[in-house]
Amino acid sequence: MYEYELQQARSAELRRRAADERLARTAVRGARAARRAAAERANGGAGSESHSHRPRRLRFPRTA
Repeated sequence: MYEYELQQARSAELRRRAADERLARTAVRGARAARRAAAERANGGAGSESHSHRPRRLRFPRTA
């Protein structure tokens, strides 16, 4: 009986940890979305930009 109760306690703890991790991921996802929306408003809706502010094309043209 003792082993059964111990297993039930472990299972309940794992479920609590999983729920806490899901809650934390949801909070991080919400904060990230809020930052993205704030940046979008600050840029005036300019659309998505690259991570760096460098041009996408190569600096020098490629030779044939």
